[in-house]
Order: sequence, then structure tokens, then C-alpha cells
Amino acid sequence: MSKQLSFTDLEQTLKKKQTRREIFLAEMDKVMPWDKLEAAIAPFYPKAGNGSRPYPLSSMLRIYYLQQWYALSDPSMEESLYEIASMRHFAQINIDTVPDEITLLNFRHLLEKQTD
Repeated sequence: MSKQLSFTDLEQTLKKKQTRREIFLAEMDKVMPWDKLEAAIAPFYPKAGNGSRPYPLSSMLRIYYLQQWYALSDPSMEESLYEIASMRHFAQINIDTVPDEITLLNFRHLLEKQTD
């Protein structure tokens, strides 16, 4: 996905104080075993060329954890990604690439199917 900063993301990087959410997400970014989690899911995740282009697995995994940590439904997660720049930053997406609630639902179902 694009790495160009939106005005909202740029504003976020220029502010002086970190919120508790930003501090928490920075810590989770450091302590979570992202590479191991992605490696476990990658064989089951859709590849580019098989229908519409999938979102990056790393972003979808991070969004899944945001949902768990903040107890958000799929529609609420989608709205939060539009509204909260620190969540977009953590998920490594920009406002133009926010997945919709059906995409979030499908990813969660993919994870559930593999853990049965």
C-alpha cells in the first residue's frame, strides 16, 4: 500500500504529546512476535492474483489485534481506523486503504477456521 502521508497522518507525526493509546501500541509493536504470527498465517492467506488484491497480511493481523485489545466489532473497527490516526499508523495503512467491515470479518473467519 502507499507510504505517502495524508494530512491527518502528517499532523499526527508533528504533535508534541503521545497519548496512552500511542504508548500502548508502540509497546505492542515491539513485544508482539509479528514475524512468527505472519509465518503461521501466510500459507492460508490469499495471494495476489487470485481475485482482488488482498490487503497486506501484516496490516490485517495488526487490525485483528486492535479489535481484540479494544473489544471492537468489525463495523466499529472500520470506523475507528477512519477516525483514529494512531490505529492506522499501528496497522501500517493510510486513510485511503482502510479495509471495510466485510474484509475484517472474512479475515477473522480465516483465523478462526485455522484454529479449529
